[in-house]
Amino acid sequence: MKTSHIIAAIAATFVFTGAAHAADAAKAKALMKGSDCSACHAADTKLVGPSFKEIAAKYKGDAGAIDKLVHKVKSGGSGVWGAVPMTPHPNMKDGDIKTIVEWIVHDH
Repeated sequence: MKTSHIIAAIAATFVFTGAAHAADAAKAKALMKGSDCSACHAADTKLVGPSFKEIAAKYKGDAGAIDKLVHKVKSGGSGVWGAVPMTPHPNMKDGDIKTIVEWIVHDH
């Protein structure tokens, strides 16, 4: 394969990956608008709960973070970030929660 073909294939991969990532981010933001997440969380500022940046920093490098956080959003809980409990979200679909959690962990 010629070098120009390899470079074109690599470039196409980056464009596709970037477009897919942007679509995932847009979907996550839309899901959050339809939920109560922003009542307690913000991108850069601690509100009732930690900011998305704080969450991303805490779980950086943790291979099991996504599954842990999906469970935490679904079930609720307290103690990780202080005494104020996070309310459970049993009616949210696991896939939607995962989309939001991945966006928080990977984009902040």
